[in-house]
Amino acid sequence: MIGKRIAEIRKKRGYTLSELADLAKISKSYLSNIERNLHKNPSLEIMIRIAEVLNVELAALLNPGSVQNTEFSIEQEWVDFVSELKEVGMEKDQLKQYKLLIEFIKWQNERSE
Repeated sequence: MIGKRIAEIRKKRGYTLSELADLAKISKSYLSNIERNLHKNPSLEIMIRIAEVLNVELAALLNPGSVQNTEFSIEQEWVDFVSELKEVGMEKDQLKQYKLLIEFIKWQNERSE
């Protein structure tokens, strides 16, 4: 079950088996065995490395029933920022206008450096 979950998230992230193995510093054959559930009990260290590369919480690999785990992980800081925008009355359709303003300010700052 863990292996199926790793393969599912790996494919959603656009990694090949070889790429994930290289980034997690494990052999391709070992990762393949994990994904095919031939090696059903990988070490915690290996699971942490895989989770870090896939940018998910370790629980996302261990709990296939979690809805949140199928989505990309969002940093809490961004969630808080969006909540603050909503609190001050920002609507979704207004974001594009502010995006343009932010891009302009960023461009100005880069020019003045």
